[in-house]
Formats: sequence, C-alpha cells, structure tokens
Amino acid sequence: MTTDPGVYAPQHDSRALLDALREASLPRDARVLDLCAGSGVLAIGAAILSGGDVLALDVSADSVQCARRNADAVGIQITVAQGGLSDALAAGPFDVVVCNPPYVPCEPGGAQALAWDAGVDGRSMLGPLCRNARRLLRDGGFVLIVHSEFSGPDATIADLRASGLKAAVVSRRTIDFGPVMHSRAAWLEAQGALERGRRREELVVIRGDRADSDGT
Repeated sequence: MTTDPGVYAPQHDSRALLDALREASLPRDARVLDLCAGSGVLAIGAAILSGGDVLALDVSADSVQCARRNADAVGIQITVAQGGLSDALAAGPFDVVVCNPPYVPCEPGGAQALAWDAGVDGRSMLGPLCRNARRLLRDGGFVLIVHSEFSGPDATIADLRASGLKAAVVSRRTIDFGPVMHSRAAWLEAQGALERGRRREELVVIRGDRADSDGT
C-alpha cells in the first residue's frame, strides 16, 4: 500500500478495523461500503474477504486517486468515488459498512487536517454517521467503526442504538501516541481529557447490527 501527502496512511486503527472485519465472517458476495476510505486498505481487504461489490468513498480527491492506484496495484476490483455520507446514503443500502473516520479532537479555530481532525469533541463525522447508520444498512447488515477513547465511545454506542441498531464494542487495543496525538496532548491535558504525562490511548472498534425485518 502506498499513500500520498494528505492521505491517511494505514495505521493501528486501520489494522484494528481490518482484524474486526476478518473476525466478522463477511457473507460471500456482500455489498460493502468503506466510508472515509483513505488509502483504500479496508475496501481492498473487504473485497478479498467477501468477493462482493465494494464501494470506497472519500471526500478527498487525493484519497480517491490513491485508493484506485492501490487497488489496481494488487489487482482487486473495487469502485472508488469522491463523496461523503450523503453520497453513501444515496448509494445504499449495504450489507456491511466499515469506517475509519477522522476522529482526532482539535482546538477550535485552528487549521484542521481533513484526514484526521474532527472538531473539539472528535465527533464531527462520527455523530452524523452513527445517527444515519441504520439507513445505510440492509436488514441483517452491520457497521464497524474504529476510533479513539478521546472521541466518545459511549456516545457512538448511544447514537447507534438511537438509530435503531444493536451496538457494542467488539475490540480494544492500547497504543502509544503518534505524532498527531502528541501534538494535541497539552491541549487535551488542559481540557481535563487526558491525565498529565499519559501518552497512550485506547482504540475501540464498535459494531452496530440492523436486525429488524420491516424494510424501513
């Protein structure tokens, strides 16, 4: 996998989500959405695991080009397009949705990196995604979302449940801060969100399942 400047490179969160996808027993020929696709690593993994129709969406034109190049390099057929949540809703529903969204909390008023910054609470993408998750899924489908402890796992579960899904954490792993989180540490400490001197975070993968049968 290769990445370009400004494109989110596969990291610990990508690996956590890919591991959860492997353990989820994807149905063969599943229709899969990778929202916030970045380099395309999850879309490519989903295509290998399911053999189905995979759509990779990202709002960044650079990410779209990168994901297409990576898929071509490994000989995997996926559809890659520029778009966000509204485009995903228009293209749905899906059997499986995976999302490694921007989720890093950032100071108000500062410059924000499209690939990882997500507002003061880290939920500028997570909130709308979770509230609309049920609409993205077919009956029996599920969504897998990865993010940091600093982006409100309890809020993610509550929003998914409020949308009509069953939701729970299915994976946890603790990692050292990378460069971005190191750059936010002093601010997070000042907000009382991070214990002074701590430079590790927990990543969580949360699964939401649509189990109704009313077709709405």
